Amino acid sequence: MTDIDRNEARLRLQLGEAGAALLRLSESTPAVATALIKLVQVVADEAARTPRFAKALSGVLAAAAEPASPQPAPVAATPVDKQPAERKPVARRGKRSPGPFDPFAVYRTDGEDGLRARLAPLELEQLKDIVAEHNMDYDRLAMRWRTASKLHDRIVERVKAAWTKGDAFR
Repeated sequence: MTDIDRNEARLRLQLGEAGAALLRLSESTPAVATALIKLVQVVADEAARTPRFAKALSGVLAAAAEPASPQPAPVAATPVDKQPAERKPVARRGKRSPGPFDPFAVYRTDGEDGLRARLAPLELEQLKDIVAEHNMDYDRLAMRWRTASKLHDRIVERVKAAWTKGDAFR
C-alpha cells in the first residue's frame, strides 16, 4: 500500500467519523448540524477554488494546533498626573496593537461619514493598527505612509470594498 493510498484511507476514515458525529448532533439539534455542514462545505469549496485561501486556512489551523504560549502580565496604567508631556512617534517593529475600534462595525451602523468621523481624531499609529489588524495593506505601501488622510482613505476604501463585495450576485 502506497503513502497516497494510506492518506486517502485515513481521510475517508476521518470523513466517516465526522459524518457520524454530525448525525449524532442532528438527532439533538438538527439546525446546528445543518448549519455546520453548510459552513464546512463553503469553506472547503473556497479552499479548493482559491489557493491563497487554502494557504491562509492551513496557517490558521496549524497555529490553532500549537499549544498556547503564556500571555504576559498586563502593564499597570500610569496615573494621569504622571503622564509624559509629549511622546515622539516611535518606529514599530513586530506585532502591532489591536485597532481602537472595528471599522466594519462602524461602517455598518454609521456609514462612510460616520467611519470618517471616527477615524479623524486617531493618531497615525492607531490608524496603522487598524490597517494591520484588518489586513488592509494589500500592496505593502500603507504602513509606510506618514499622512493620516491617506490612511483614512485606505481604510474607507477597503471597508467599502468588503462591504459591497458580491453585490452583483444579490
